[in-house]
Amino acid sequence: MAHTMTDAFRENFLGNSPQWYKLTIIVFLIINPIIVLYDPFIAGWVLILQFIFTLAMALKCYPLQPGGLLAVEAIVLGLATPEMVFHEAEVNFPVIMLLMFMVAGIYFLREMLLFTFTKILLGVRSKVLLSLLFSFTAAFLSAFLDALTVTAVIITVAAGFFGVYHKVASGKKFDHDHDPTTDDQVVELHRADLENFRAFLRSLMMHGAVGTALGGVTTLVGEPQNLLIAEVMDWEFAEFFLRMAHISMPVLVVGLITCAFLEITGKFGYGAQLSPKVRTVLEEFDSDMSAKRTRHEKVAIAVQGGVAIVLILALGFHLAEPGVVGLLVIVLATALNGVTEEHRIGHAFEEALPFTALLVVFFAIVAVIHEQELFSPVIHWVMTFEGKTQEALFYLANGFLSMISDNVFVATVYIGEVQEMFLAGDITRDQFDALAVAINTGTNIPSVATPNGQAAFLFLLTSALAPLIRLSYGRMVIMAIPYTITMSITGLAALWYLG
Repeated sequence: MAHTMTDAFRENFLGNSPQWYKLTIIVFLIINPIIVLYDPFIAGWVLILQFIFTLAMALKCYPLQPGGLLAVEAIVLGLATPEMVFHEAEVNFPVIMLLMFMVAGIYFLREMLLFTFTKILLGVRSKVLLSLLFSFTAAFLSAFLDALTVTAVIITVAAGFFGVYHKVASGKKFDHDHDPTTDDQVVELHRADLENFRAFLRSLMMHGAVGTALGGVTTLVGEPQNLLIAEVMDWEFAEFFLRMAHISMPVLVVGLITCAFLEITGKFGYGAQLSPKVRTVLEEFDSDMSAKRTRHEKVAIAVQGGVAIVLILALGFHLAEPGVVGLLVIVLATALNGVTEEHRIGHAFEEALPFTALLVVFFAIVAVIHEQELFSPVIHWVMTFEGKTQEALFYLANGFLSMISDNVFVATVYIGEVQEMFLAGDITRDQFDALAVAINTGTNIPSVATPNGQAAFLFLLTSALAPLIRLSYGRMVIMAIPYTITMSITGLAALWYLG
């Protein structure tokens, strides 16, 4: 009986994930109390590496469960407190609201987005030009909206493209509620085209995701930490842009050049073209849908387009927090298009809420970093330097720590330390300004190296789209390598020579 219960537990624990993965998580949970007894500081760093491992295995098992177990254990062991976790979530409440409502709001604009981007995809035949268009558009929108919203848009678009090809190629009638993951027929009949299409979408998604970082660094609304830094420094929108421009503009140019170079050379997983068969499927779908589109469907697309304009204006002029604007989008898009049944509205929240829960678990790990002062040695070491060397090290230290942690948290810690130095009279106002620029660009640019660094990248990794296009943690890191190198070096050079 005991043996049967043990087998049942082993099968149930973390579901269908591989046995070696389950064993690894159990080992993590067993060794952590031992390490805590030896040194809580070391245990904190071990916990971070373990959590990164759960993110890297996101396609094997959603990180919420294994990462959540590690977070719960950290609190039980005293590495952090529930109050500190709540505090971290409270500080990031605007991001939580954004995920809850904005991503759901984008769901109700999907017909308009698919219609618009299908025309773009079929109209622009050059993959280089299409990639540049995705990257630049994502950068431009992220500068005035926010990276998570833009990422939600491109995820919706890519999922729509994949769904169209999957359903049409497998002989199924197009249906928004059909789940493409349940049908393997297309995999057998069109495996080569399907794998090529996955590579095509992967490259577009990565170009778009990096684009959100390129634009996000430029303005105070681009990323959450930008607004925090701007409030500390008392910088308005225009001043913030100008303060960052000598770094952000060269990085933008180099980022776009890198995008074109990767597509031309086909290195690091880029360069996949839209195959003639897939293009034919998408063209036939577009033609068929245009012919069958009813007046009701045309009005729905027009209404969604109008709501999208309201969304852009509201976020662009910062009329309200993004989460509140997202709720406005849900209300307008559903009310004006007659979506009034609860179950139809509920579907919109299925994509974002698991990630919202994962983000709160991530805040628990951030609480451990804060409670155990894991970054303090790096901060104190950087503070021992002066002048341009100190600015450069601030940039590099913020970039490195953002790769393994959260760029919002890193920026919060560093800008707080620098503000204390300024108030104590240890640095001048000019030094304060220069270090603030180094902190902002450091947390935004090198952090593209891993999905940990930016919430938009982590959202993409853990989205329902990622397994469909085979976008794993490791693949994201590999595809981000050229961007990380070129953009980080450009940012450092601009800081050193143009600052």
